[in-house]
Amino acid sequence: MLVLALAIVVLALLYTYSHRRLSYFERAGVPHAPGWFLVGSLKDLCLRRKHLGQVVRDFYNVHPRARYVGAYDLGPRNGPIIVLRDPELIKSLAIKHFDRFCDRKAFLDPEVDPLFAGNLFSIRGDKWREARNLLSPAFTASKMRLMFAAMRDCCVACVDHVARLSEAERLRIDTKDVFTRLTNDTIARCAFGLKVDSLKEPDNQFYVLGRKGTDFNKFMSAKFALGSFFPGVMKLLDVKFVEDDVGDFFKNLIADTIRTREEQGVKCPDMLQLMMDARGKDQKSHLELDITEMTAHAFLFFFGGFDTTSTQMCVIAHELAVNLDVQRKLRDEIDAVGQLTYEAINSMPYLDAVFRESLRKHTQFNFLDRICTKSFELPPTLPGAKPLIIQPGTNVWIPATAIHRDPSYFENPDRFDPDRFLGKTTTTSDNDYAVNLGFGIGPRACIGQRFATMEIKILLFVLLSKFELRANEKTPQPYVYSTKTITLLPEGGYSLSMIPRQLN
Repeated sequence: MLVLALAIVVLALLYTYSHRRLSYFERAGVPHAPGWFLVGSLKDLCLRRKHLGQVVRDFYNVHPRARYVGAYDLGPRNGPIIVLRDPELIKSLAIKHFDRFCDRKAFLDPEVDPLFAGNLFSIRGDKWREARNLLSPAFTASKMRLMFAAMRDCCVACVDHVARLSEAERLRIDTKDVFTRLTNDTIARCAFGLKVDSLKEPDNQFYVLGRKGTDFNKFMSAKFALGSFFPGVMKLLDVKFVEDDVGDFFKNLIADTIRTREEQGVKCPDMLQLMMDARGKDQKSHLELDITEMTAHAFLFFFGGFDTTSTQMCVIAHELAVNLDVQRKLRDEIDAVGQLTYEAINSMPYLDAVFRESLRKHTQFNFLDRICTKSFELPPTLPGAKPLIIQPGTNVWIPATAIHRDPSYFENPDRFDPDRFLGKTTTTSDNDYAVNLGFGIGPRACIGQRFATMEIKILLFVLLSKFELRANEKTPQPYVYSTKTITLLPEGGYSLSMIPRQLN
């Protein structure tokens, strides 16, 4: 009887606590998605009923006229999530009031996983500001010009590999496999000064361990969710995103590269060199820049460029294969340019439009998160409502994928239409970065966007110069994201045919 009584008391307390937490938005008068104990408003994601992108769009559509809506986070606290809908409010928080929304939600404790928790994406406050200022010069236009030839060589080698395949093999190309090997080799060349050919040597250690460290399979997705919503459990169980063998490999690689450069007096225009040159210069710096910290920042470059860039390549190749009119128009522009140069790749309007439309329709970061660091008063979400004061620690989401599919901003949003970025069908300013969120917004936007953009454009130029892309029997149609992962992976994977062009 005593055990039963205690159980009833505990359940009653949990219910009372949960009810109080899950009535926050109702008490505040904010339209919101319903929530449940532990799973919050993310029940469909947890049960794999919906992809994360669809869940974000569901939140966004809770109220069509609200400036922001609410949702509830996973975890025993079921913390409130403010989902911004109004572009002006997004700009206000992400740019004008960035000092109050400068951090992202912590996933892991740096003591548990120093490579993932200690990189530019995850760190906070002054340490983030110093790291961003230090690393930004590695991605200037002048640095991209210096990397152009290496990127071009990697893309040419990739397309040459496809050309050497048999006709039967080219009819069923696993684009994810081919393009991840390309991005692997490009990062090895441009960031680490290594010449790797992962198509000729498919089991080289750089590729195998890099793929292991960035593969968002079911297990990795589960760890991502656990780290996002239950970071304390991750620390208690000593669960890491980056396994020890992967971390040790990259640490040794960074250490060997530093030693070689110092012994030979070699300097390279890359992120690693900037960190090497900055060591010990500023005694007041929050950055240690030891091997672990330098590896963490370098690994983020690899993590971001390896999977996300190759996925965007797959997305564009798929859209070109199923939208042949777009492919023909892009191929005509490529043929008219003729020679591939740095100047040419940056002055092709339709190529740029195809790339930007791929970011709009297939947004890899379904939402951009910010954490409130100082109390802030939001304006009323609806006419007649009261302002909402949010407290430090409150999670704020910018629902990029939902905004990109909102017909208020993009006509026929489910259609792949690059012309909208040539000023024909977009219903908002082409330069309105609050509704063009493919690389983020504000000071915490993606630091490597120039690198990724140039690499993808070079590949498309080289690939379409020699091949036509066609759908095959395994090409996903319709294109539906798998609910088994948070990445943009269609059911059945990526597959298409590459047919050699008949050139005169």
